[in-house]
Amino acid sequence: MRISEYRLQNNDINIRDPFVLVHDGKYYLYGTRAATCWGPASGFDVYVSEDLKSWSEAIPCFENDGTFWADQNYWAPEVHEWQGHFYMFASFKADDICRGTAILRSDDPLGPFEPYSDGPVTPRDWECLDGTFYVSRDGHPYMIFCHEWVQVTDGEICAMPLTEDLKASAGEPSLLFKATDASWVKPSISGDGVTGYVTDGPFLWRSSGGNLFCLWSAYGDKGYVEALALSDNGEIDGRFEQIEPLFEKDGGHGMIFRAFDGQLYLALHSPNSHGDEHPRFYPLKDTGDRLKLISFLNIS
Repeated sequence: MRISEYRLQNNDINIRDPFVLVHDGKYYLYGTRAATCWGPASGFDVYVSEDLKSWSEAIPCFENDGTFWADQNYWAPEVHEWQGHFYMFASFKADDICRGTAILRSDDPLGPFEPYSDGPVTPRDWECLDGTFYVSRDGHPYMIFCHEWVQVTDGEICAMPLTEDLKASAGEPSLLFKATDASWVKPSISGDGVTGYVTDGPFLWRSSGGNLFCLWSAYGDKGYVEALALSDNGEIDGRFEQIEPLFEKDGGHGMIFRAFDGQLYLALHSPNSHGDEHPRFYPLKDTGDRLKLISFLNIS
């Protein structure tokens, strides 16, 4: 791809739940198509950049050809490299089928991604979303995901072991924490009038000091929040303590990546209003013990 083909700026891209894969000299940006996030949907796109400022046009990387099991709420695609392939973790829903995270696979970060797991990997009778990939210190793969507040009222973040080939679960989910474990969380009301507490967008990051952090999102006094929890033993079987949020000004569903120059960035979408969402990249400092934003000015 020629530099002249990178024409889009961050404010031109209308996605939720941004995820950046850093691979082979390029940045690959995935996300929820904002225009179709709340109803019928058909696929995901990827945008490519060399500087995190100028991006390619949207490149479709997964499209339902009519045989895929889900036809609505295509949410939060993440792409992770594992054992020579690229795996997309994304959430889907259909009538009479609980929302869940399924896994797709491709040999190229541009796709096309093909269905890989047999439907959702998350429990079939749970309403779930936002599955992310995590590998433990001893090399075992896991999915970390949300058990949705619309089903359990107090949203949960759970961990579930995966088979080595990432095709299915390898055990029962375990609870890491609930939304109300954070003292600042405010209630939300669903479209059906259900009041509860949201958990969104988990993402695991190990600091330079060996600490294990779980990023996640909920709602606070100032809107959508990028929250942070810390494991007391450096693994997902530890007790997660809720610490000071990273971002409280109407932005969330974040993840962390390291740029080619070594700088860490927090990626999230902001504002959290339909039609206005854009990817934002904020420089982040890893102190070993904590993660802190260097600036509230994003790099666009």
